[in-house]
Amino acid sequence: MKIIMLAKDSRSSRIMYNSINKEFSISKVIFESDVDKYKLLKRRIKRLGTLRVFGQILFQLLIVKVLKKISSKRIGLYIESFDFNTTAVGEEKIIRVNSVNEEQTIENIKEIDPDIILVNGTRIISSKVIDCTNATIVNTHVGITPKYRGVHGAYWALVNNDYENVGVTVHLIDKGIDTGGIIYQEKIVIDSKDNFVTYPILQLDKGITLLKYTIKDIIEGKLSVKENDLESKLWSHPTLWEYLYYRIVKNIK
Repeated sequence: MKIIMLAKDSRSSRIMYNSINKEFSISKVIFESDVDKYKLLKRRIKRLGTLRVFGQILFQLLIVKVLKKISSKRIGLYIESFDFNTTAVGEEKIIRVNSVNEEQTIENIKEIDPDIILVNGTRIISSKVIDCTNATIVNTHVGITPKYRGVHGAYWALVNNDYENVGVTVHLIDKGIDTGGIIYQEKIVIDSKDNFVTYPILQLDKGITLLKYTIKDIIEGKLSVKENDLESKLWSHPTLWEYLYYRIVKNIK
């Protein structure tokens, strides 16, 4: 079967590509450009309000940068222990587009005619892209859906003392936000040394394993969609004051 990726050019996408390509050949990787930060900011303010978005920016500037610095050694140890390969994707495999939702992307997908499309880190994929292909489109989500749709699912589950749902989901892409049919879900194991910036590494390791199961199921014609009875909720980035509150009151890092 012909497999392609739709992705943001990031460390997690490189790791995913190298891990999957080692077992299942990936024909092409369509990398989209970064979202315009000004447009993204305007959309967030419209959806969440100025105060909340301001708090999210402060969190990224004052907390995430510090966490990345103090956790760099731990992240490096995880990358080594999981045998992650961060080597860049070969240019001969890459197609670069401004957006996964532009007409050029649709033309590329039609020309390649893939059987499986793996999604990682892109903006929300539009219905016109979904409808342009008969391929099975699969996403690895850093949270247990539908309860932790959106971003930072492991963090929010910990905030809610919901330890049974600190995990990762592989699901089909549909026209909603992380609402597609569930293929596999599994918990991750964290310890006291982990924090906001190390949870995604643990989720990536688990997610790649589940993604390999998914590809094998598709190839063998055994793909099945599962259901659970969890409530559906969409989560966004924490604000500076939310993070500090939960860090002090609940020791959620």
